[in-house]
Amino acid sequence: MVSQNKCWFPAKRYGWGWGPPTCWKGWVVLVVYVASVALVFFSLPPARNIAAFVLSFSVLTAILVAVCWFKGEPPRWRLDGR
Repeated sequence: MVSQNKCWFPAKRYGWGWGPPTCWKGWVVLVVYVASVALVFFSLPPARNIAAFVLSFSVLTAILVAVCWFKGEPPRWRLDGR
């Protein structure tokens, strides 16, 4: 998918998924995600409308996972740190 030198999100050393970003573009994506989740939390509090909160949070998280999938190393299970 993405060559090692253009990877925004490296694969985790153990387990499945991605680790912290390795370049400024990855950090921008992560900061925008956190800010968006905070905005959703304060504009659609779960106590007021749980369905809207869960839907919004799910959409934001799906977008983050999609960015990690396309701009990160291919995820796979790593049990031995290689």
